[in-house]
Amino acid sequence: MDLEMRDARDVETAPIVALGLVGGYLVARETGIRPLGGVLLGAAGLFAGRSWLAKRGPATAAGLGAGYLAAFGLSHPLAKKIGAWPSVAAVTGASVLAAYLLADKPH
Repeated sequence: MDLEMRDARDVETAPIVALGLVGGYLVARETGIRPLGGVLLGAAGLFAGRSWLAKRGPATAAGLGAGYLAAFGLSHPLAKKIGAWPSVAAVTGASVLAAYLLADKPH
């Protein structure tokens, strides 16, 4: 059984960002254990961050990481205004687009 991770430069991060934000929300909502959703959110962020750093360097990795965390934070007050799912969709869409344009899209 091969348990080696792929080279960080070969990993597409936009789907990982989507998994972290949408999956984290779903896990927290469906289990009722918010920290469990946070585990998925954090694991996806760390995995994506590994690729951002390898692909584009520390400045881009820091910016995308900050944006990912900001999206999570902003989803909460936004949910009070537009609802949970629309909020999760909006912040996920923005984060996925940023990950694609700044890290995944061939330059």
